[in-house]
Amino acid sequence: MVQKNEDKTAWKGKFWIYETVIRTPYYAIYEVEKSQVEVYRLEGSFYELLTPNNRNHYPIPEMGVELGIWSGIYQNVELPWLRWWDSDGNLLLSGEERAERERQRADRLAARLQELGIDPNEIM
Repeated sequence: MVQKNEDKTAWKGKFWIYETVIRTPYYAIYEVEKSQVEVYRLEGSFYELLTPNNRNHYPIPEMGVELGIWSGIYQNVELPWLRWWDSDGNLLLSGEERAERERQRADRLAARLQELGIDPNEIM
């Protein structure tokens, strides 16, 4: 859903530059203090405010992702973070999170090999 706002006269600064000069297909404004995000899609010459889906995410169908707010600890800081999800609503992990998940998987595999009497360091 798109919400049209015909009165664009008060919009200045970065928003105006992106809308009139850079013209990216999507533009998001995230206010950490309010834990609020607004996402706009370029329609013709103007950005139009999008309505979030039932997960309170903003779908970007061209990329197969959704943008939304996730509350949790990231980089040792607990905040409401702006994060990406796939089109099914699954949180996309950051590179750091993927590496940690893989390290944990490797540790579990090494422990299992040791339980079986196999030294994981001698396999390679």
